[in-house]
Amino acid sequence: MVSETHPVLVERSALVRADAATVHALIDNFHHWKQWSPYEGLDPGLQRTYTGPDAGVGASYSWSGNRKAGAGTMTITESIPEELIVLDLAFTKPFKNRNVTAFLLEPVADGTRVTWRMSGKQNKLFALIGKVFSMDKLVGPDFEKGLRQLAVVAQKG
Repeated sequence: MVSETHPVLVERSALVRADAATVHALIDNFHHWKQWSPYEGLDPGLQRTYTGPDAGVGASYSWSGNRKAGAGTMTITESIPEELIVLDLAFTKPFKNRNVTAFLLEPVADGTRVTWRMSGKQNKLFALIGKVFSMDKLVGPDFEKGLRQLAVVAQKG
């Protein structure tokens, strides 16, 4: 039986009052995510593993935690200084799913406009759940919180 997939896209943007180099450095190095990621506080006992280079293409971060935090791996697949970071995001628990996550950086007069975008496909089960609980409504607020926290950290600079 072939499972049908349905596209999903979640995107949020915010102005960060810091230059694009500062913002890029905070996203491009997974060690910095503890300072701003909205998911880091989900499990105080979260297990983290870093592999590959500290930053840029090939840097990888795996996590495993309680049911709320789940488990998975993120790997940077593209990094253009002050412009873009693209991640391959693979969840393994509490469900298996794979998405592409991108951070687009646009220098503007007051700092950097940061867009956090996640795209992928969801299987029939998640598409059905999505009719009741929109992925945008479930994940969007997390992106908004993360962008606010990223702005605070970047502005401290």
